[in-house]
Amino acid sequence: MPSLEILYFRCCLHLLFTGYLRYRKVPCFGPPEVRWRALLHASVNVISIGCAYSSFMMVPSGNAATVRKGSSTISSVLLAFCIENSRLTGYDWFGLVGSTLGLIIMVVPDLLSLDKSTQIYNTFGYVLACSGGMALALGLIIFRRLDFPAKLMTVAFLFGVVGSLVCSPLMFLFQEPVLVLDLYTWIYVMSISILALFSFLCASYAVTKAHRRGVAASRVVVTLAVQYYVLREAVTPFDIMGAGVILGSIAIITAQNISCQPADEEEGPIVPQQEGKHTKEALGRSRHQLPYSTAQRDSVD
Repeated sequence: MPSLEILYFRCCLHLLFTGYLRYRKVPCFGPPEVRWRALLHASVNVISIGCAYSSFMMVPSGNAATVRKGSSTISSVLLAFCIENSRLTGYDWFGLVGSTLGLIIMVVPDLLSLDKSTQIYNTFGYVLACSGGMALALGLIIFRRLDFPAKLMTVAFLFGVVGSLVCSPLMFLFQEPVLVLDLYTWIYVMSISILALFSFLCASYAVTKAHRRGVAASRVVVTLAVQYYVLREAVTPFDIMGAGVILGSIAIITAQNISCQPADEEEGPIVPQQEGKHTKEALGRSRHQLPYSTAQRDSVD
């Protein structure tokens, strides 16, 4: 089946969330003040998954998925620096350089060893995988900034709306639709759609509880495990070296984020106590400086 057709069926599955939103009596498209941002999040995710599905048709699926997740980790660091004006620590720079170096070790030897007749075709597949990773990182940043009731189900429904509206015409323009009559093919398509929906909800929920770079890092680990042990795809020494560099740099970033969390929690309540103490002392001094009589001051106290 063409990739756009599979994406179309997946988006149709997301439309079932309208029943949950109607039951909760919340707007299906989100509150008016954040509606355009939610639609932007849905559009970015459709682009990300569309690029990913198309890259799977051009390069080995394991390599494409690893490149997509690795580029998502790199883009997450860069977007945090450019958009959120967050200061990059030495650990962030180490993870950025390590992830970039790992991707270069994995991708460049594969491109050089390809047949000349298909080199441009496969190169475009890796470009699509990287583009999907960049869009994935941008979508996680947008989702983290959304704050309204039932936002997880709302963005899932909007993904289905935008994806179905985009894929339905493109499915006839760019590819030839396939009328599937085989039962096993429908089982595979439904399995892909359900697993992809589960992945979408888990990743979106996890980014609200953990750092988005750690979420992207965990997805790289799972992707590598699936590629090596489930897909049984050929593994070159360059793939192992690049994966090792990526995992090492990601592990350092994740450990640094986890180790800094308790320190922030301990320092949190200190500031209000100091502010409350200074405020109480200033209030006491101001009371004694007021030109009230003793009876008036006692009544005020």
